[in-house]
Formats: sequence, C-alpha cells, structure tokens
Amino acid sequence: MDGTATQPLLSDYEASGYYCELFGTSDRPATHNAGLIERLQGMSTEELVRRARAAERELFNLGITFTVYSESDAIDRILPFDVIPRVLSAADWDHLERGVIQRVTALNLFLKDIYGDQKILKDGVVPADLIFGNKNFRQQMVGVKVAHDTYVHVCGVDLVRDEAGEFLVLEDNGRCPSGVSYVVENRHMMQRTFADLMGGVGIRPVGNYGQMLLEACADIAPADIQDPTVVLLSPGTYNSAYFEHIFLAREMGVPLVEGRDLVVENDRVYMRTISGLQPVHTIYRRIDDDFLDPEVFRPDSMLGVPGLMRAYRAGNLGLANAVGTGVADDKAVYAYMPRIIKYYLGEDPVLNNVETHICREPEGLRYTLDHLSQLVVKPVGESGGYGVMIGPRASLEELADTREKLLKDPANFISQPMVKLSVCPTLIEQALEPRHVDLRPFAVTGQKTWVLPGGLSRVAMKRGSLVVNSSQGGGSKDTWVLES
Repeated sequence: MDGTATQPLLSDYEASGYYCELFGTSDRPATHNAGLIERLQGMSTEELVRRARAAERELFNLGITFTVYSESDAIDRILPFDVIPRVLSAADWDHLERGVIQRVTALNLFLKDIYGDQKILKDGVVPADLIFGNKNFRQQMVGVKVAHDTYVHVCGVDLVRDEAGEFLVLEDNGRCPSGVSYVVENRHMMQRTFADLMGGVGIRPVGNYGQMLLEACADIAPADIQDPTVVLLSPGTYNSAYFEHIFLAREMGVPLVEGRDLVVENDRVYMRTISGLQPVHTIYRRIDDDFLDPEVFRPDSMLGVPGLMRAYRAGNLGLANAVGTGVADDKAVYAYMPRIIKYYLGEDPVLNNVETHICREPEGLRYTLDHLSQLVVKPVGESGGYGVMIGPRASLEELADTREKLLKDPANFISQPMVKLSVCPTLIEQALEPRHVDLRPFAVTGQKTWVLPGGLSRVAMKRGSLVVNSSQGGGSKDTWVLES
C-alpha cells in the first residue's frame, strides 16, 4: 500500500465499552476481521484521508445524492460515506438471513389474513382496533387476491446489535424502503478506491440486486403474460430518493415513469410511448398509497394514475409493494411481531425485537410514564428518526413535552429501552473514532424470498448520536458479508 505509517492506524482507537463491529469484545473477539485489521494497520492516516476525500468527490461528481427538505428549500447532498467497512461473518449472515426471511414470511401471512379472513383479529392475538384504526389499513384491499400471496415484495428490516453482540429488530419497512442504491454504489466505490483492502478477502457480491428485483416483479405479473413489461413509477425529480429511482430503473433495465406517463383503459394499464400505448403488467412503485390513484385515495394527487386500483383489483396489474402494506410496518404492530410469527409459523423469532412498551395499553403507558427519562419514545406513524425522544439525553422541557403528548394521545406512541448500539471505526477528520451503526438488509420476494447479502449500514456521524438516518445527518458504510 502507499504511505508509511508512523504508528498503526488503529492504535488510538477505543470502542468505549460498546460492541465493536471490527474488533468485537475482549471475551468475544471478531476473529473473522483479523485480515482486515492487519491491512488497515499497514495504512497511514494520511493515505486513508486522501483516499476518503477522493471517494467523496467521486460520489458528488456521480450525482449520488439524496434530498433534504427544510422549511424554505430543498438541498441535494451526498450521503456521507465512510471508508472503513462493516464486516459480517458467514455465520452471522446465516443467522440474519434466516431471521429476515422468517419475518418477511410472517408479514405476508399477516397481510393476507387481515385483508382476508382476519383470523388473527378474531382470535385476539392482535387487537382489531389497532388494525382498523390504523391510517395505513386500506379497506379497498379487503378481498383482493395478490400473486403468490405476496404483499411485501421489497422489505427493509432495520437491525441493531447490542452490547452483547446480539442482533435485534428495530423496525420493519414494508412500504417503499429506500437505500439499496447506496449499498451497491458503496461497493463500487470501495472496489475503485480500496481494491487493495478487498483483494482476496472473499466478499459476497451485491451487484445482482436489480436482476433479482426484476425477476420478483415479473413473478407477480398477470399469469397469462409470458414476457411482462415492468416499469418503475416515481413521484419525480423532487422526491428525496429520486437518484435511487434512476439507479434502480437502470439496474433493472426497465422504464422510469411518472404518473403522467401512464393511462388506464378498460381496466388495463398502458405506458405512453412515441410508438403509441404499450401495455404495462407490473409497476414497482415508489409512490405512497395516498397518491397512487386519485379515483380512490387523494383526489388532488397529481403523482398517481387514475384507475390504477381498478386495474389492480381486476387482476390486470402487479404492484410492488402491494397497496396497504403500511399497516404491517406500523411501530405498534411491530410490538406484536413475536406473537404474529408464533401464530402463523409456530416458531419463535430467529431475530428478537427490542423490548417494546405499547402505550395504547394501560400497563405500557404506565411503565413509560414512570420510566420516561430512561426510555426512547417513538411516534408509531413517523419514519426517518423524526419525533423520537431519547429520555436519557432529553432536557426537562423535552421530557415534560413528551409526557404531555403521551397523555393526550397514548395510542400514537411506543417506548423502548435505549439500546447500546454497536460501533464501528469511522474516519472523523484526521482520526478513527467509534460511531454507532445499524443495518438494513433488503429482502426481495416474488414466489420466494431472497436477501441481498449485507445491506445498508448506516452510521451516526456525530459523536454520541444514536440517530443514523440520512435525513438527520447520518452516513453509510460498505457492508461486507464474508463467503466463509
């Protein structure tokens, strides 16, 4: 490698009592990282910084951005990329993969049930009012048959690792989970700028995600179509994830369309082209339910396609993800996932939830109010880290405000203990410092479920911060899954 290290790169690094993704712990060392640690120790800080800056410039020049919306404007930013990879052993990945597949299987069975016979509600395993009162429950989906009984075709399961090294599920994302483009682009970036760090390691590839997603979309096209036309439906250039929409359409080899590009005639969907109308059989949609079809949902939506639900209900169209999946990734429903898995599969969860208190239930509310300064309180309908109150770090004013909100609308909240998230060495200016990370594996389901090896490792770039979301200043790392 270039550069001469005056001292080992990691000599001053200290994980400060957290589980470290690179080193593990003293009683549970991450032996699978021995080769990577040796290579990093042979690199100077100056060389690492130089290459990191080059990678950052390249990300910007390639237009790999997301959009942050403020009250006054919209700003395109590159997602901060950290060059120290997060590595998962083959054994860890086997465990995670089984857990994610189990969870996605249970989510699809749950959605089939609540939009069908509703047995789980009649049996009292999940409270009926939790479902029927959920803003994401879509009455229009009751009785609708979907191909292969698959509702969640793309699922992002957010995981954290605690101080004991155990992976826990933080939440499910079954609507339009984003971030997979960064998984693939991060790998490309590492291959270009740190090929010497990766050489001979044996890392499972991530470059076939687009092909796997295309195959899943083809799986859910109307059964009589031999060569289905798939499109990706985007809200357009002002969406925060528009870069990802372009990226995925290219990776899948399908047209990127907006609502104005599609039309419904005789309950069938067509795409406007210079050669006339072309039939469309599956839509991978990155538009929320509310904006999808102004005939059924918001009549003022200019983003969707009038009549889309008619085509869908008639069986002439596949939609990924299905309409109404948001009810399953609600944070209150999340708390019931261990019971949901047991109910449908007769199994204990492979991956446990973080301990969760449901504030709509009297005992959950009482516990939360009594231990408010020790808990993380989350609104059930928010995402992106918005509205979260971290009790151990909150001011007296913030605690009082949260208490008032809980008493006013307890059903809108859950609470959890503050998990000591694992850390990974992260380049901060001229030094490697521990920063908290999570992991979002992406599962793709058509007839069967496939999980992209690794996923999006998001990193909280601010010292001490537990919020990894890009909208809140978080960055990302390349995630390596070792072949053996």
